[in-house]
Order: sequence, then structure tokens, then C-alpha cells
Amino acid sequence: MVQRFDVSTRFADGAQYVAGRLGAGTSGRTHAVVDPATGEAVLTYALAGAADVDAAVGAAQRALPEWAGATPGERSDAMHRWAAELHRRTGDFVYAESLQCGKPLKLSEEFDVPGSFDNVSFFAGAARQLPGVAAAEYSGDHTSYVRREPIGVVGSIAPWNYPLQMAAWKILPAVAAGNTIVLKPSELTPLTSLMFADAAREAGIPDGVVNIVTGGGKEAGEALVGHPTVAMTSFTGSTAVGKRVAEIATAAVKRVHLELGGKAPFLVFDDADLEAAVQGAVAGSLINTGQDCTAATRAYVQRPLYDAFVSGVAELMAQVRVGDPFATGTDLGPLISHAHRDRVAAFVERARGYATVVTGGEAPGGELAKGAYYLPTLITGAPQDSEIVQAEIFGPVLTVLPFDSDDEGIALANDTPYGLAASAWSRDVFRTGRASREMRAGCVWINDHIPIISEMPHGGYKQSGFGKDMSAYSFEEYTQLKHVMQDTTGAARKDWHRTVFGDR
Repeated sequence: MVQRFDVSTRFADGAQYVAGRLGAGTSGRTHAVVDPATGEAVLTYALAGAADVDAAVGAAQRALPEWAGATPGERSDAMHRWAAELHRRTGDFVYAESLQCGKPLKLSEEFDVPGSFDNVSFFAGAARQLPGVAAAEYSGDHTSYVRREPIGVVGSIAPWNYPLQMAAWKILPAVAAGNTIVLKPSELTPLTSLMFADAAREAGIPDGVVNIVTGGGKEAGEALVGHPTVAMTSFTGSTAVGKRVAEIATAAVKRVHLELGGKAPFLVFDDADLEAAVQGAVAGSLINTGQDCTAATRAYVQRPLYDAFVSGVAELMAQVRVGDPFATGTDLGPLISHAHRDRVAAFVERARGYATVVTGGEAPGGELAKGAYYLPTLITGAPQDSEIVQAEIFGPVLTVLPFDSDDEGIALANDTPYGLAASAWSRDVFRTGRASREMRAGCVWINDHIPIISEMPHGGYKQSGFGKDMSAYSFEEYTQLKHVMQDTTGAARKDWHRTVFGDR
């Protein structure tokens, strides 16, 4: 059962979490967390400024020696306790995530919250397995081995679309590897990130290992990325902002991990299971009201199935129940804000000049008019080079285009600056095998679209960024390798010394 609580009371001390305590920001500016289903503010808090970032980084730096020096088993045990504490608070997390994001309860209950908690359990186990290369005498008279060590203080920035899940993806591999972290969640959706950090404290993870600063991108975000003590930055968000993050980080020669925008193709061959493809397209395009970098946004359908696919998607989209996130039976909630709803609507309105809006294409009226709602929208007839096909809309909008040959379909799927995710639909394993090889994306689903698992990596190609979240592969982002080479001879004069002085 979902547990409800008074947000203002829960976060009365502020929306900054430094060294195990909630506190108020010192920027002199305030911000409101708004319920996008009603447009009403549920919490007004003081934003973080550069001084708060400095305090959080200082707390992380002080906590680093103890946490980095803990054994893998000790870190693992603490993270297992963290997972248990999170499960105890499941109802609170479901409520807070739906409240701040407008997610239907079933999405929070069955996808966001359990998936994030599973990440904790995965990394609790993975913390014990951070291997280097086995020792060997490669030179003949030295033993070489590799140590995998934490980088230090990590400064990460997470977006508003999956605040809990993104907090988990940023925090968990960093701390499992022995780093400490300062996370800046979106100022729109800080609630579950703060609760996630508080659960770590309750589980016995030392104060300062996990810190949260909630502030604007220019003031708090740039201060975090550019802080001289921060050794690495991980950012998830738009490609435009990612370029700015990379600019700041690389100027200081810091490691940077970027998971950026997407424009995922949904490639349907003419031998695909039509019903499965229709179902998958509606689910894959409307997940989280389309506010998902991996959402299906461009469906390419081979011409023999094109008309039936368009008809089927339009019919199914019209059946999707848009409504109050906390109401039983709601399928689709609002977008994150009225401003973002208007941005999505503007894309669709411009598309009317060169394409056909088959269904949707408007905000609902009546009781829902006060929220940031937008109806599921299907668009056909758009040129491949048009804005609606090429730009990331981040809303419940799917464009469908036909193709003839397999070569053409794969070429169209790849014709985008992005490369985060893609899917291919066919009963022919040779066709799907070719698609999985040739589609330029970090994740390719076959006869499905969207599922993710903790054990497998997530990250993009091209302008969708680089580096991996989740899985043991993410440790490559959060650890550094050290080659140790130890003499085995005990001789004072080594054979190679003659190249500098003396003779053999």
C-alpha cells in the first residue's frame, strides 16, 4: 500500500543533504516542487549555491579515507543493509516519486521503485568483485599486477524524468567501488534522491559518503563539475547541457561520463508479429509519458505492414487512460510541467504544416486541464529530415514512416545524431541479427522495447554520450587502474641499467 506523508513536514529542514543531515541552501533563492497533475506546489525550499556545493564536497572528501579503506566485504554488507532499509520504505518512495513526477502509481510501484532497489542489491554483490589482471612475470624478472582503485570524490548530475532511478545509477557504482559522491538532482524532483541518501545513513553507511545538493544548473551544477576536489563527473541529461559539462570537466582534465539524449528507432520488418509490434510501439513510446531517452519515437515500418500498423497504433493509443496518477486505472500521467507540455505541443503544432496528426495532438480539457497533460499522439507523413523525426521531443509522440528494403530501413534507423537505444521486430533471426549488428545504438532490443536489467550496461553511441550505467561494466567509469611492477631478482644492478651507464 502506498504511504502518504506531508512533504513540507518531511523536508522542513531543507532539501540539501550533507554529512548525514538535511539543511537549507544558501543561494538566497527558493524553488517549488510542483505536482504536475494539479499545478500546485507541494514544497518550497532554499536552493543550493556554491557554498553548499563546497560543504558537500568537503564532507565527501573527509569521508573518503574510511570508505575507500573499507574492505569490499564491508562495503557490500553496508549496501545490503541499505537495500533492506529501502524495501522497508517502499510505500514512501512510490508516493514521493509519483507526486513529484506525475507518474501513475503502477509505473512507480512496478518499474521505477523496484528497479532502483534491485540496483542496490546488485551493486551490494558487485562490490566484492572488482578484479584486476592476474599476476604474471611478463618481463621475466618482475611480477606485474593491476590494482583497481577508487577515483575519489565523484560529482554527479541527474535529470528529472527518473529521479530515483538516476540517483541509483549515479550513486551505487561510485560508492560500491569505494568512492564518495555529491549528487545534484534536478531542482524539480529532489524528494526521492534525498530519501535515498537518508536510507543509506540509516543502514550505517558513514556520513559524507552520499551527499545531495539541490540547486540550479548554472549555480550548483557548474560549481560541482568545476570543483577542484571533484575527481570525476557523471551527467545524464540533454546533449546540449552535456557538452557544457564536458567543457568544464575536460578543462580541468577530469574524467567525465555522459548519458545524453536519444531518438530511438523502432524498426518493423514485414514478417514481424503485427500485434506484438503495435503493442510494443504504444508501450515503448508512452513509457513515462514519453519522457524517456530510450522511448520509441521513430517507427519505421516495412510497407506491407505500414497501414495496418498505423491503424492498430492509433486504435490502441485512443484506449490509453490519461488521468490522475493516484487514481486506480490511470495509464498515463502528466508531463513534468506546464512549460514542458507547451514545448511538446509546439513540436506537434509545427508538424501539422508538413505531416498528419492521426490521433492526439492536444491537451485534454475538463478536470485534467489544470495539470500538464498531453494526449498520446501519432504522426505520419513527416519527411525523414523534418524536426519531428530528428529532434528529441520528450513527450508522448510517435512518428511512423514507411520503408521498402531492409537496407533502407536500417539506414533510416541510423539517420540521427543520437544512438542510445533501438529495437528491431521480425520473426527471422537473420534479419534481427543483422539489425543488432548494424543499428548504431548502445542498446538494441529484439521484439521488445524498453526493458532494462541491473546486470547489463546502459549507455549510448554518437551524441547520446559515452560510458556505461548499471552492470559491472559501470565500474570502468568509477575506478582507475594501477599497474604495480615488482622486482623478483633482488639484484642491485639491473640488466637494463647498461642503457644509461656502464657496460654489460
